Amino acid sequence: MTQPQFTQFSSPAKLNLFLHIVGQREDGYHELETLFQFVDHKDILEIRAISSPEIKLLTPIEGVAEQNNLIYKAAKILKEKTNSQLGAEIKINKILPMGGGLGGGSSNAATVLMALNELWQCQLSLNELAKIGLGLGADVPIFIHGHSAFAQGVGEKLTPQSPTEYWYLVSKPNCSISTADVFKDKGLPRNTSRLNTTKIELKDTHNDCQTLVIKNYPKVAKLLSWLLEYAPSRMTGTGACIFSQFNSKAEALLIQSKLPSKVESFVAKGVNQSPLLAELEALREKT
Repeated sequence: MTQPQFTQFSSPAKLNLFLHIVGQREDGYHELETLFQFVDHKDILEIRAISSPEIKLLTPIEGVAEQNNLIYKAAKILKEKTNSQLGAEIKINKILPMGGGLGGGSSNAATVLMALNELWQCQLSLNELAKIGLGLGADVPIFIHGHSAFAQGVGEKLTPQSPTEYWYLVSKPNCSISTADVFKDKGLPRNTSRLNTTKIELKDTHNDCQTLVIKNYPKVAKLLSWLLEYAPSRMTGTGACIFSQFNSKAEALLIQSKLPSKVESFVAKGVNQSPLLAELEALREKT
């Protein structure tokens, strides 16, 4: 029997345009308010269903054990939840930096859940997939629903939003930051007032993780200070990536050309719909 061809699927980055920590639950999880927007910069996953039941990750990520890789974990949990008799072969072209606050691992997990739901013909709804995804990480549901949104709770309560689609210069100093370490730190603010509206003015918001991170990571502090000379700039998530807002691609590219050495960067457009949604729609039309 001939195996099917691999199909490519997008796994985009996200920005937290702001991040407020409004409380902490008894189970240790933090209550958040944040505005998610995607950017058109992404990892590419190639996936095909296979008739044998194995999950095969053909491109291991250095330093990440297979059982800890969110790509593998997502495929395995979907298989368990649906009792699918099929397996999958998965390859990734890893573009997004790890430890940057861009949600790359969560995005990879969401893409695997969405893609295999189609390829295995599981017929789970978006809400069912998001519930599975939440068990893998708080950011997974936003990538499954695929629209920019105001998020509350631990990130699962989503209200669609359409923030301005600016051009962004996203910069990462030569360091990685553990999200778990940031959220465990006693110095992290946990009592920001809740927003009483979803009509959000970004000038009235901030990132509660930013002060703590720039105190503990001098490279982040130095880069943020430099970028603020040129454009409104803010850390995304728990860092280390910083996004700077521009009205045009040309302006963003100009400042990128001036960046200090040893700073990873890319220029990308903010987008309010994940490219994965159109790809899945096209796949459905073919089958």
